[in-house]
Amino acid sequence: MVQQAVNNTKEQFAHSLDLDKLIQDAVIDALSSFTSMSKQALESAKILKELKAVLLGPAELYEALRQRSAEKAIFSDDRRVA
Repeated sequence: MVQQAVNNTKEQFAHSLDLDKLIQDAVIDALSSFTSMSKQALESAKILKELKAVLLGPAELYEALRQRSAEKAIFSDDRRVA
């Protein structure tokens, strides 16, 4: 794919059958992986607990949600002023 990108215009590259197949294969692989991971998580309280720890720790879910709420509040205030 790298060679095709180098040798073709973006439009030609976008019409590549190889690219279509590569994207389709990636989606299928992701579906299989996510299905397997989801099944494992749903069948294990330990995995769900670890997932929660990651979301609340390094992934900063709580902080991200609070930030999103603050941004929505600012946007709402801006719309009321306008």
